[in-house]
Amino acid sequence: MKFVCEKNTILMEIAIAQEIIASRNTLSILSNVLLETSNNTLTIKATDLKIGFKTQIPVETIEAGSTTVYCDKLLGIIRALPDGDIEFEDVQDIVVIRPLFQKIDFKLKSITAEKFPELRIADEESFFEVPQKDFIEMINQTIFAVSTDETRFFMNGIFMEQSSSGLVMVATDGRRLSYINRVLEQQIPLFKPVIIPPKILNLIKKLSSNEGNISLSINDNYIFAEFDSHKIYSTLIEGQFPNYQRVIPDKQHYFCIVEKQAMSEALKRVSLLVDQKSSRLFINISEGKVVLFTEENEIGTAREEIPCEYSGDEILIAVNYHYLVNPVKVIDTEQIVISFTEPNKAITILSEPEKDFFHIIMPMQLD
Repeated sequence: MKFVCEKNTILMEIAIAQEIIASRNTLSILSNVLLETSNNTLTIKATDLKIGFKTQIPVETIEAGSTTVYCDKLLGIIRALPDGDIEFEDVQDIVVIRPLFQKIDFKLKSITAEKFPELRIADEESFFEVPQKDFIEMINQTIFAVSTDETRFFMNGIFMEQSSSGLVMVATDGRRLSYINRVLEQQIPLFKPVIIPPKILNLIKKLSSNEGNISLSINDNYIFAEFDSHKIYSTLIEGQFPNYQRVIPDKQHYFCIVEKQAMSEALKRVSLLVDQKSSRLFINISEGKVVLFTEENEIGTAREEIPCEYSGDEILIAVNYHYLVNPVKVIDTEQIVISFTEPNKAITILSEPEKDFFHIIMPMQLD
């Protein structure tokens, strides 16, 4: 095997491969990335047995062939080399890496490609199309609400199911919930609701061009995604996702409209003095204004007032400021709505005008 490739073309793909490879592998071959070249194309594969990754990039193939090499060291070498074309050559279980026109020479031991695990393949007829832009927005609106509590593993991913006209994604950690129901022009084939690990969704976000479609397939407890030049699959999370419909308020009586930019900037400033243990932020809403402030602590306090559109009784609410920052960050309208009924009941954050997503926050105790 021998090929020449431009440094930056291969660098990103090897970096993605390294993200997929498990840090602690019982099989040494799983620490390797597979390189296979023919017809001026390089195929790159990586897996940790739960997630599989395959991509293709253009190269100059001098001699067709394949091998596997320790991914972490390969990535470090490529990063350290100067910009320009790099030659890769496999000679008797040694991969020689050298930039053209410079006297730099690296040699890495390789393992034959025959020992590399076969990547899973989905039936082509099982795939359905979703616009990349829509799918990425659905991920962005939900992924931050995924639980990190491993004892409740069934909430460690994003729940996805069909709606009557598209796809629904939901994430919750028990104290907040993010929901989006995207209407799609394409017909979605019937599939049972699934819980998708965030690792594959973050990879899709990172690799997506946001143009064209992403092809998805769900079968045999796996999700497969194909887009641009990439193919990724992952095991799904088994378990019963909570009945999220029970958390969604039937009706809320009060609505406070604020400028998104003003709220975002105020949160950045006031959160500087939020107690790091409790993360508690107070929101006082009254006619014409919202006041954000922190509780007194050893360091000090912060308070900021921003204008709003609100008509109703004055109300004081305490929230985890992280739970407010995340939704505000991903809402792309100029105004947002804070909807509520009582200080101790769920708060809903929506866009203004209202779109197909919302974020629910459970308030904290008031002293």
